[in-house]
Amino acid sequence: MDYIVLAIPVFFILIGIEFIYGVIKNVNYYRFNDSINNLSLGIGSQIVGLFFKSALFFGYQYLYDHLRIFDFPQTIWTWLILFIGVDFFYYWFHRFSHQINALWAAHIVHHQSEEYNLTVALRQSWFQGWFSWIFYLPLAILGFSPLMFITLSAFNTLYQFWIHTRLIKKIGFLEYIINTPSHHRVHHGSNPKYIDKNHGGTLIIWDIFFGTFQKEEEEVYYGITKPLSSWNPLWANFHYWVDLWEVSKRSKGFNKVKMFFSPPGWYPVELGGRKYPTEINPQVYRKYDPAYSRPILYYIAFQFIIILIGTSFFLFNVRKFDSLEKLSLSTFIIFSLVCLGALLEQKKWGKTLEIFRLVLMLVLILYIYFAKN
Repeated sequence: MDYIVLAIPVFFILIGIEFIYGVIKNVNYYRFNDSINNLSLGIGSQIVGLFFKSALFFGYQYLYDHLRIFDFPQTIWTWLILFIGVDFFYYWFHRFSHQINALWAAHIVHHQSEEYNLTVALRQSWFQGWFSWIFYLPLAILGFSPLMFITLSAFNTLYQFWIHTRLIKKIGFLEYIINTPSHHRVHHGSNPKYIDKNHGGTLIIWDIFFGTFQKEEEEVYYGITKPLSSWNPLWANFHYWVDLWEVSKRSKGFNKVKMFFSPPGWYPVELGGRKYPTEINPQVYRKYDPAYSRPILYYIAFQFIIILIGTSFFLFNVRKFDSLEKLSLSTFIIFSLVCLGALLEQKKWGKTLEIFRLVLMLVLILYIYFAKN
C-alpha cells in the first residue's frame, strides 16, 4: 500500500486551508509560479518512483530474508524501537545528503523554493530514493520486518508535511523533542547560520545530541545559496549535476573525482579553494518572480488542474495499465510538466511545445480509449 499516494487528497485539502487562512490574515506565503513548480516536482517524484520503488525495496527484503540476526515479534515495543531506528537513520541520511556533493545533487531539489509553505513539502527529488534506502539496511539485518519498515518510513515522510508552514510559530516544550515548523524553517534557510542545521525527521533530539541544532532566531531567507531561477522540473533535478561535471572537467588529477564526494562549496585549490556562503543583504535580495498576463496564468492553472487530476487517476489505478501504457503515460506527464515550466519561464519555444503536447494528449486519449474498448 502506497501511503503517500493515499494521502494526496489530504495534502491538497491542507494546502487549500493554509492558502485561505493566509489570505484572511493578509500574509503572502504563496506565489503561483513557485507553487506550480513545487507541485510539479512532487508529481514527477511519484511518477519516477513507480519504476524504482519496488526494485530498491528488494535490497532491504533480500537482507532481511538472508542475513537477519533476530526475529522480532510485532509488538508495540518492536514498533516503538523501529520508529526510533527509522528516525535515527533518517537523520544520518539527511545529514550526509547535505555534506556530500553527489548526494546533495539529488536532495537540493527539496531546498530550491524561495517560499515556505505546504507545497514545498511535496517538492521532492526524483532520484533521491536511489540512495536513501541504503542508510536503512542495518534495520533489515537486525531483523525488522520490511512491511513494518515501509509503514514507519512512510509515517516519517508524512509527518514532515505539516512542518512546512510559516503559520505555526513555536509550540512550547515540544520544541525540545520533535521536529517542528520552527526547526524546519531553519533547515530550509539560506542564511549562513542556518545552513546544514536541524536534519531530524520526526524527532529533533538527534540534532541536539550530534551538534547540528539551531534555533530559529532572525528572519529566514529560503532557497539555496545559488538560486535556481528556473521553473523547469527537469533542470531542477539535474542542474547541480551539471555544475559538478563542469567543475570536475576543470579540476586536476584526483580532484576530478574528489569534487563529487566533498561538501557543497568545496573547490580544488586550482579553482580558488573552498567558497563559503555570504550573509544575505535584504536591500538587494530578490526572488525569481517573472510577471505574467492574466490569460497565461488562467491557461497554466487550467492545464495544471487537468494534469493533476489525470496523474491522480493514473496513480490510483496504475495496476490496470500494462507496462507500455504505464511508460507512455508517465513520459507524457513528465513532458507536460516541462511544458508548463517553459510557459512559466516565457520561453519563445514554449507555446510551440505546448501545441505539440495538446496534439499528443489527444492521440494518447484516443489510443487508451480504443485500446480499452
